[in-house]
Amino acid sequence: MIAVVWDTWLKPGTETEGLRLTRLIWSDMRSFDGYLSHQILVGEDAPGHVIAIATWRSRADADAVRGKYKDSETIRQLTPLLARPRERWVTHEDGAGSD
Repeated sequence: MIAVVWDTWLKPGTETEGLRLTRLIWSDMRSFDGYLSHQILVGEDAPGHVIAIATWRSRADADAVRGKYKDSETIRQLTPLLARPRERWVTHEDGAGSD
């Protein structure tokens, strides 16, 4: 299992529409093979800062869906609202546990 973190910064004044589109993206992800769950976090001090953390069965699943979805209408609508390109980090949980 992996977690993919999407870091999104929206232009001032586009926060409401940007968050609506972000929610739509993650609603769409539910239909793809390998998707497990997601969480959307909105900055308290910077409402244009949205972080989505998604859990996937494997990196191959997450990468395949990214390739299929990157040219979707929802992404085309979101892109002009971005203050800068979205960043993506693929992570896994440290198996050592806490001491």
